[in-house]
Amino acid sequence: MLSETVDGLPPQIKREIMDYIEFLTRKYQRPSSRNPMGFAWAGALSHLKHQFTSVELQHQASKWR
Repeated sequence: MLSETVDGLPPQIKREIMDYIEFLTRKYQRPSSRNPMGFAWAGALSHLKHQFTSVELQHQASKWR
């Protein structure tokens, strides 16, 4: 039914439909499994930026582990 409806449309509208399908595919695509950890942790220690330099914070993070 959908393909029959699309088949009857002009080429420009078919291209728009394909663009929209690609947009929806990207929007609802599952996150890549290449980086399962993601960056959800980014900025988690920002409250400590006035207390430590980046090197000191790396050493402190090693101690916390």
